[in-house]
Amino acid sequence: MMQSQQPYTGQIFQPTQAYTPVTSQPLYGNSFEDEPPLLEELGINFDHIWQKTLTVLHPLKVADGSIMNETDLAGPMVFCLAFGATLLLAGKIQFGYVYGISAIGCLGMFCLLNLMSMTGVSFGCVASVLGYCLLPMILLSSFAVIFSLQGMIGIILTAGIIGWCSFSASKIFISALAMEGQQLLVAYPCALLYGVFALISVF
Repeated sequence: MMQSQQPYTGQIFQPTQAYTPVTSQPLYGNSFEDEPPLLEELGINFDHIWQKTLTVLHPLKVADGSIMNETDLAGPMVFCLAFGATLLLAGKIQFGYVYGISAIGCLGMFCLLNLMSMTGVSFGCVASVLGYCLLPMILLSSFAVIFSLQGMIGIILTAGIIGWCSFSASKIFISALAMEGQQLLVAYPCALLYGVFALISVF
C-alpha cells in the first residue's frame, strides 16, 4: 500500500535533547586574574630554591627531607652556568666538561643510592641535590680568577671546598632518603665527584 506523502512545509526535523551535558568546571577560572603564576605552573618555587641554597651554605643546618626530595632543576642549571662562567673568567672554556661530568656523576650516584637506600630515589632528585651542592665550588672557581690555587693555600682551600660540597650533599641525601648512619658512605662518592670539579678549577 502506498503511504500518503505529507507536503513539505520547509521545517527541518530537530531531535529533542535526551540528556543534559555536564559542563566541565574550569580548573583555574575564566579570567586571567584567577590563573596561577607562570613560574608556579612550571614548577619553579623561589622559596624552596632559597631554602635549599641556605641548606647548602650552612652545612650544620638540619635539611628538610620533604623539600629536598623535589626534582627542582632550575637552581642546579643556574649554578652549573655560574660555575662555567667563573671558569670562563679564569680563561678556561669548560662548559662541555661541566655538563658532561655532571651527567655522568648524577647517573653514578643515582645507581649507587638506589642500591643503598630502601625507598629508592629518582634521577631528578639526585641531579637536584648534586647541582645545589655545587654552589661552594663556584666560590672556589671565583677565587681561581683572582689568584692561583696551585700553592699550599690553594690545596687547603680546595680540600675544604670539596669537604663542604660532599658533606652538604651527603647530609641532604640521608635526610631525604632516611639513610641514618650512612653519611660517610654517601659522602665518599660525592667527594670523588666534586674532586673532579675541583681539578677543573685548579688546573
